[in-house]
Amino acid sequence: MDFREKMHSGALYQCMDEAILVEQFQCLDRLYDFNQTRPTQQDKRAAMLKEMLAEVGEGCYVEAPLHANWGGHHVHFGKYVYCNFNVTLVDDTHIYVGDYTELGPNVVIATAGHPILPELREQVYQYNAPVRIGRNCWLGAGVIVVPGVTIGDNTVVGAGSVVTKDIPANVIAVGNPCRVLREINEHDREYYFKDRKINWDELKG
Repeated sequence: MDFREKMHSGALYQCMDEAILVEQFQCLDRLYDFNQTRPTQQDKRAAMLKEMLAEVGEGCYVEAPLHANWGGHHVHFGKYVYCNFNVTLVDDTHIYVGDYTELGPNVVIATAGHPILPELREQVYQYNAPVRIGRNCWLGAGVIVVPGVTIGDNTVVGAGSVVTKDIPANVIAVGNPCRVLREINEHDREYYFKDRKINWDELKG
């Protein structure tokens, strides 16, 4: 296998291979340029995201700075994905984010891991496993998602959580390690924050 096949197969490979670095630095240069754009240059940012990311749907909004190991080259965004400031995408292999999903400030989604055995880490070996985040999810500030994790549709992950295992759809999950707290239910149709009620008539107006 060449390095690209190893990167996306879960195999061990040496991440400092010269062929890898040449391509990776090209992606990082484009990301650097994206992060130097002004907040008013939204059209330019949108055009750059289409060039940088593997896939990007309509209406995506990414605050700068964005950090990504491969400049977003292996990132797949659905439509209307929102990334707040300082999102980090360790995209050594593929990251999939569904439509309408929101990533809070300082969220980290990592696909790269390193062997436990010290001798292998000393030789700069790593492996990668894709991350999949469903449609209409919300990852709160400072959430960390580790390699190989899948998060189901509509799920909310509380701020500061460390997601080490798959999380199902339609739940609220929190903690380190992240665990399901409860399902999203009828209470959530009545209250949007603590004792504050949703005024459906006003929203529909």
